[in-house]
Amino acid sequence: MKVNPTVVLTFLLLSMMFGAGALSASLGLELGKAALKEVTQPDVRPNTSGESNSPAATGKGQGLKLLKEDEVIKTVKARISGKEVEPEAAETKAAEPEAEAKAAEEPKKDERFPIATKDQDVSLQVTGVRREGSALLLDVSLKNGGSRSVQFLYSFLNVTDDKGRSLSATTQGLPGDLPPGDQSYSGTVSIPSALLENAQKLSLTLTDYPDQELELKMSEIPVQ
Repeated sequence: MKVNPTVVLTFLLLSMMFGAGALSASLGLELGKAALKEVTQPDVRPNTSGESNSPAATGKGQGLKLLKEDEVIKTVKARISGKEVEPEAAETKAAEPEAEAKAAEEPKKDERFPIATKDQDVSLQVTGVRREGSALLLDVSLKNGGSRSVQFLYSFLNVTDDKGRSLSATTQGLPGDLPPGDQSYSGTVSIPSALLENAQKLSLTLTDYPDQELELKMSEIPVQ
C-alpha cells in the first residue's frame, strides 16, 4: 500500500500541536498552583471562640474573622452611648485653649502695686511702672478727701533712687489745683532711663504749695 506523504506530514504536525498544547497546559497548571500556594480560603464556619479553625489562620495567610451578633450589638450600643458624651468632651477641650488664649491676652496683675501714701485726707498712689521709649513712667493718681482744695507745684517733686541719687522727673496729667471730692486724678511721672543706671527702687516726696502743710512720701517703688 502506497503511503501518501502529505497525509503523513499532516498527522505529524497534528501530533506535534497536541503535544505542545498538553505540555503548555501542564506547565500552566503547575505555575498556577505555585502562584496560589500562599493564598488561603477563609474559614466561614462559626465556632465558639469566634476564630477560624483552619490551619491557614495561623499560617502565612490570615483567614477572615467573623464577629458574633451580640458583640456587634454591644459595640454599636457603646458607640451610640459614647456619641452622647463626646460632644461635651469636645466642647470642654475646645474651651480650654480659648480660656488659655483669653488669659494670655489679659494683662497680668502686678501684686506689688498699688503703693499708697496719705496725709491730711490727701492720698497719692503709684499704680504701676512701665518703660516707654527712653523713659521710665510711674502711673500715679491723686485724691483729695478733705474739704478744701490743695495746690501742688510739681517742679518741687523730689525723686531719689536707692543709691541716694536725686533724679530729674516731670509730671503729666496731674492737676495743679486738687479739688475736694471722691474723684481720683491720674497722671504720670516720667524719669529718663539714662539716670537709672543700677537703680532698683525709687522714693518720692510731694508737698503742697506754697503752704507745705502736708507731705506725701513713699519709698520701695520697684524700677522693674
